[in-house]
Amino acid sequence: MKQDLVKKSHELRRRGFTVGEIADELNVSMDTARWLSMQKLDEKEKPEDTPIDFAINWNSLGGSSSRLRYVSAALSDMTLNYGQADVIVGIAVSGIPFATMMADFLEIEEGFETSLSVFHPIKHRKDKDKDQEGAISQNFAQVKGKKVIIVDDVITSGRTVKEVINALIAQGAEPIAVTVLIDKVGISEIEGVPVESLIKVNRLG
Repeated sequence: MKQDLVKKSHELRRRGFTVGEIADELNVSMDTARWLSMQKLDEKEKPEDTPIDFAINWNSLGGSSSRLRYVSAALSDMTLNYGQADVIVGIAVSGIPFATMMADFLEIEEGFETSLSVFHPIKHRKDKDKDQEGAISQNFAQVKGKKVIIVDDVITSGRTVKEVINALIAQGAEPIAVTVLIDKVGISEIEGVPVESLIKVNRLG
C-alpha cells in the first residue's frame, strides 16, 4: 500500500502537482505527501520513519455521479441543524463536486435559494510566501453578508478549513458550519464554527 502511494506521489510530482495538490489527490496530510515524495521507488521504509496518517481512497464515490449525489444529500441533511445557508463554499479541488450538488439539493429539496462559491487554498500555490493567502474565487457567488457552509472531502489537520473561515470572515461572510465526508482527526469545531462529518476516523493506541 505504501509503495503504491509512493509511486502515485512520484507520478503526480512529475506531472507538476504541488505538495498540497498531491495531499489532496491522495487524501493524506501535507506532511505525509511531502514524505511520500521524498521516498525512493521500491525503497523499504523504516516503520519509525513513516508519518502516522490514514490514506483515504474514495474512488468508488468520485467515479459515480449518483453516489456523489447521495453523499451530498447526506451532507446537506447534516447542515439543516444550522439554519438556511445562502452560499455553499467548496474547497478546491475535491470539495467542489460535493458543494455543487449540495447547493442544488438544498435549493430543490429544501426550497433554499443557495449559491455556490469556490475557495483556492494556499497549499495549491507553487510559490508560497508568508504574505500569500488562499482566495475565494471571483467567478462564483459573492459571500459578503451571506451565511456560508464550507464543504471539503477530508479534514487531515484543520489548517485549510481555518484558512477558509478566516478568509470568509475577512470578506464579511458568516460561516455557520463545516461539512466533510471524512474527519481524520476528530475535530468538532474550528474557530468556533461547528464541523460535521459523515465518517470519523480514529487511530487507537
